[in-house]
Amino acid sequence: MHELSLAENILQQIEDTAATQTFHRVKTVWLEIGQLACVEQESLRFFFAVVTEDSIARQAKLEIIGIAGQAMCQECNRTFPIAAYYEACPHCGSDALQITNGDEMRIRELEVE
Repeated sequence: MHELSLAENILQQIEDTAATQTFHRVKTVWLEIGQLACVEQESLRFFFAVVTEDSIARQAKLEIIGIAGQAMCQECNRTFPIAAYYEACPHCGSDALQITNGDEMRIRELEVE
């Protein structure tokens, strides 16, 4: 249930940004979430609606942009798509992988008034 704390953190970042950029209402939040970020999107949507109820982001639309997972093999130096942690390299079979994309989460854009 860490999606509740993620939603609270998103709201805090929005409020901090509103204080410096002086907007009073958020209409849409575009959020990038990596496939490997271990975030349950429907739970995040639910908790986002709950925590923003009495805030400048009240009734804001939450748009989630999925980011595909990608890894680089440290044995053969090839990059390839990955759907889950602890997969083996499809080229050489090594499990010495470095995640290069898809484990992040960030606010990409806000539509504000």
